[in-house]
Amino acid sequence: MVKLLFLAGSKRKESLNKKLALHASKLAADMNVEATFIDLADFDMPILCEDLEAEHGMPENAQKLKQLFNDHDGFFIASPEYNSSFSALLKNSLDWVTRPSPEAEPKWVPFKGKVAAISGVSPGGLGALRGLVPLRMYLGNIGVHVVPTQAAISNGFTAFNEEGALAHEPQIAMFNAVLHDLINTTRKMNA
Repeated sequence: MVKLLFLAGSKRKESLNKKLALHASKLAADMNVEATFIDLADFDMPILCEDLEAEHGMPENAQKLKQLFNDHDGFFIASPEYNSSFSALLKNSLDWVTRPSPEAEPKWVPFKGKVAAISGVSPGGLGALRGLVPLRMYLGNIGVHVVPTQAAISNGFTAFNEEGALAHEPQIAMFNAVLHDLINTTRKMNA
């Protein structure tokens, strides 16, 4: 069975992107996928600094997060947009996960050859679209196969119903295409 990790690039309690990642994990579980939703708020860690790493080693939460990425075949990121990029929280978290272990681990082990899908939701009209471009580039640079489909969900405050699912048909169809692409590609790459 395919194992996928679901996360959002936000710590905010009422984050629209957390809501989207959680929704995605529930949909994936219904598609015969072992889906794991995580909240980056549970993985607090300092800003990556090689001096800090040399003195104290990799923070415990970074090690736990790295292990989660290692244990999954692929992942889904719901990313907010901050000034036409993705969040510092997401960048720092992913940067820590890229750090090699002291046992001479090859570069980017938790990511290399993995499959990912990215999407975003925002209250505005572009649905975090401008932040997905640099996120796609970043992930590709660390060896991740990012599926070509993505969903930029606009008008986020009205995008979800009371159960936390997407409420509007065009967005539902767009988002389902992203999930199907992620799941099918991951299955093919792990066959």
